Amino acid sequence: LMLRNIMTKVCQRYSIGKPRVVVGVPSGITEVEERAVEEAVLYAGAKEVYLIEEPMAAAIGANMDVAEPSGNIIVDIGGGTTEVAVISLGGIVVSNSIRVAGDELDEDIVNYVKREMNLAIGNTTAEIIKTEIGCAMPLMTDLSFEVKGRDLATGLPRTVHISSSQVQEAMQESIFKIVDIVKNTLERTPPELASDIMEKGIVLAGGGALIKNLDKLLSQVTGMPVLIADNPLDCVARGAGKTLDEIEKL
Repeated sequence: LMLRNIMTKVCQRYSIGKPRVVVGVPSGITEVEERAVEEAVLYAGAKEVYLIEEPMAAAIGANMDVAEPSGNIIVDIGGGTTEVAVISLGGIVVSNSIRVAGDELDEDIVNYVKREMNLAIGNTTAEIIKTEIGCAMPLMTDLSFEVKGRDLATGLPRTVHISSSQVQEAMQESIFKIVDIVKNTLERTPPELASDIMEKGIVLAGGGALIKNLDKLLSQVTGMPVLIADNPLDCVARGAGKTLDEIEKL
């Protein structure tokens, strides 16, 4: 229903019939899940559906030279999944996907506040805390954020302050799972592409790329330069759009 609504708005605005649609999907999904995505989009009113793996879409959206024979690595930290892919000659050479990403980090913060502060907060509040003061490594100056929630003992509203170091502690386990998947992908990368990656560095995309000091942590662990893509939140959408423009070629 949501897709049909969006497509109707777009088609009416640009006076087009049934559109061709490119959908970004996680690299590790099964054939059954692929078919489910295709059917949902066709039912929503699409003429044709093309699936593109999210890390490839993110790489195209981040303006990486995916068609070149040299190696590139992209880490796309979205809402539900973190995708890591080594890309060369327009294809994915090595990829890894883990269901630990933005939503999981929000959940970590909710659980931490519940456990350590005896306060119930929602996922929306947790996401605001994450974007405002969330960090993967200690910041130069510890930041503080005012959190309003429901006291679990009295059931009444209460306000507490949470620091960036506490948020780092809350997210630490999930952050290291993301770091491990990047290391794992690099270990499986062919040596001839590894030297290219060493030179170009790792590119971060997706909302998770905006977590403070995540690039520094990854750089410290891998010994490689880490860059954050321009407009990391939009990379997959932009990449899917560029793919539509050159659908025959890609």
